[in-house]
Amino acid sequence: MINKNQLPKEDRKMLRSMFWRSWTMFASRTGATQYHAVGVIYTLLPAINRFYKTDEEKAEAIVRHTTWFNATMHLNNLIMGLMAAMEKDNAKNPDFDPNTIVAVKTSLMGPISGIGDAFFWGILRVIAASIGISLAATGSPLGAIVFLLLYNIPAFLIHYYTLYTGYSVGENFIRKIYESQMMDIITKVASLLGIMMVGSMTASNVKFKTALEISAKGAEEAIKIQDYLDQLFIGLIPLTATLLTFWLVKYKKVNINWIMLGIVVISIILGLLHVV
Repeated sequence: MINKNQLPKEDRKMLRSMFWRSWTMFASRTGATQYHAVGVIYTLLPAINRFYKTDEEKAEAIVRHTTWFNATMHLNNLIMGLMAAMEKDNAKNPDFDPNTIVAVKTSLMGPISGIGDAFFWGILRVIAASIGISLAATGSPLGAIVFLLLYNIPAFLIHYYTLYTGYSVGENFIRKIYESQMMDIITKVASLLGIMMVGSMTASNVKFKTALEISAKGAEEAIKIQDYLDQLFIGLIPLTATLLTFWLVKYKKVNINWIMLGIVVISIILGLLHVV
């Protein structure tokens, strides 16, 4: 466990401010394109304001963290600590590639969430609930209290120390990978992981299948268009819809709310026409 007293006083003061701010991260949800990005920015503001001197540098750092973010509560502070350390190095080192910050943050969301969800939701909460329920079943009012204590005390401590650990490990991590000239490799790998995560989410969440059929003369069954589309490229229509949406947002600067409204309207119309 990291000894936070080894950190300079100013670092400890900054991390305490980040710790209390981080509790609001899940209270901010600004749509599908950013999710908890506003909470990330609010959490990192003490580091951004401390390490960057000009308004332009601060603005660049804030814009950098407007990208989509979601990771398991309590463990996501490990990422926040690491991001603070990387922002510090970016402010001091003119050769630092700021794209690395976003790449590393994106690549860590999946592993952190996989570990965090399994531990907090699948283990800690179940154990705490089972003990609390067993006490409540006997008529004891301590059931709810024991459940809250057994779950929240470990969660609070993990939430606290992972922030310090991420920040302390981050400084050594960045220095070592720059000395070994591994930053380019890490950036590429992190970017690939981020792209894979986005692709997996697209394949899992974008559903579009046409119900169109063509009746051929003399054929016993109608020809299903979807079967032939799957033979060409499974998921062709969802992929096309996703790329079209990306093009509208990225290059045409169309507001995401209008795009979502358009998808709803088109889906209703196609549903009424029995196309999908």
